[in-house]
Amino acid sequence: MTETIEVPGVKIIGAQKEILTVDALKFLAALHRTFEATRQSLLAARHATQRRLDAGESLTFLPETAHIRNDPSWTCAPPAPGLEDRRVEITGPTDRKMVVNALNSGAKTFMADFEDSTSPTFNNLLNGQVNLRDAIRREIDFELNGKQYKLVENPATLIVRPRGWHLDETRVVIDNQPMSGSIFDFALYFFHNAAYLLSHGRGPYFYLPKMEHHLEARLWSDIFYFSQSYLRIPTGSIRATVLIETLPAAFQMDEILWELRAHSSGLNCGRWDYIFSFIKRRRMDRSAVLPDRKDVTMEVGFMDSYVRLLIQTCHKRKVAAMGGMSAQIPIKGDPEANDAAMAKVRADKLREVRAGHDGTWIAHPLICKIAMEVFDEHMLGPNQYHVRREDVSIKPEDLLNPHIYGAKITEEGVKGNVSAALSYCAAWVSGNGCVPINHLMEDAATAEIARMQLWQWVWHGAVMDNGKPVTPELIDSFISSIAPGISKTIAGVTSKHVDIASRYLGEQVRQDKASEFLTSDLLGYLDGGDGGIVGRKSLL
Repeated sequence: MTETIEVPGVKIIGAQKEILTVDALKFLAALHRTFEATRQSLLAARHATQRRLDAGESLTFLPETAHIRNDPSWTCAPPAPGLEDRRVEITGPTDRKMVVNALNSGAKTFMADFEDSTSPTFNNLLNGQVNLRDAIRREIDFELNGKQYKLVENPATLIVRPRGWHLDETRVVIDNQPMSGSIFDFALYFFHNAAYLLSHGRGPYFYLPKMEHHLEARLWSDIFYFSQSYLRIPTGSIRATVLIETLPAAFQMDEILWELRAHSSGLNCGRWDYIFSFIKRRRMDRSAVLPDRKDVTMEVGFMDSYVRLLIQTCHKRKVAAMGGMSAQIPIKGDPEANDAAMAKVRADKLREVRAGHDGTWIAHPLICKIAMEVFDEHMLGPNQYHVRREDVSIKPEDLLNPHIYGAKITEEGVKGNVSAALSYCAAWVSGNGCVPINHLMEDAATAEIARMQLWQWVWHGAVMDNGKPVTPELIDSFISSIAPGISKTIAGVTSKHVDIASRYLGEQVRQDKASEFLTSDLLGYLDGGDGGIVGRKSLL
């Protein structure tokens, strides 16, 4: 068989050519040919798990890995340079302005995101790689509309989040197969920057999203070892923080750390995706129907249990237990509303630091000061590994507890979900993956909660507090009333994008089984596509 590497129908321009070099493509191909079969088997295992859960099986801690959980002797790698103190991490997409602003924000690290806050058009992905390469070499300074954007002397430490295992990179075809989006994002960044970072006192650091099993972490570990050997980078140079943002992963935290122990820099409470996964993996369980999104807070049973278990697990293994994202952003022109929003941010960060977290996430540079003040006051050292949380004893039923006392499904909540899902999907297919909506920074994770809740309410015949059921027709009526205003309020969104999003959401709430990911479903509409280039939909 003739082995081929193709990038069909894609125009590569300017500095992008310096990213997709012949040697870089060879590295991509080596990774694909070595690991793609394993990725596919792990994705098939997810399908099998979902079928068992749909049939009534319940998640629990794995008996076959009890020896890993119960062994107190092992720990993970020590913090790498620049990761010793992570009290505030800012996150965002990889456009040039965001990269400079985030690195200059005063946060300890910047999580540059190719995943949920980036719409993966090929231009966005390649330009993001260019921007990160330039930032690492301090060649990113530029001027826009008369304003200078220039890196400060000591910018934040850079961490990169590639896409999840489920996403293909359909524009890069190797031996007639699209390659993994995860490997594409990781490999190009690693290939161009690992040696340079190490020679300048830092290293190649990553956030790993949406894993559902410790064998998926093992795949990343294998890729790390392979990549370091391929490029003759010292073994153990990579550090990776895993987002615990799926319900199955919450039952395998120790195992995930064990698989990555030579490269691990901790775990993170990916709260929004975790709520999405809680609904999705229990989609056929009527007892798991949740109320309005605003009422699913970090204090409710299943969320609080997973936070406490994560902190206990990380500190037992001497790695960072990172807190999650506050979605609030500054509100201009309304001091009272802004004060209320910032008070929510402060209370959220105070809860995290008191629980024992070693750091937190923010979505906007202007929130950095609030988060930093809270952690500076309550975390006097670089971390809280000494907070062992030996008081914590989490059982499977605690992680599965959906009960939220006094909360309801309201018409306002249904309409809010329609607005968030519709607006975000329209923005995403337009090429924008991070959108402020109603004074909250929405990305794919929050849009997925909205989409999944709408499906869940319809499927299970949920009734609102006004006595009316949530039906496809009700959602259609909200789509009709909300859709005309979206292109007027979100830059770059056209009526075509809104029409795609409207049809998609209307179809979703009529599905017999909830779709896995909106990003997989809508991938074929990017770059002006008609939806037809995706080889498989994400229905399970």
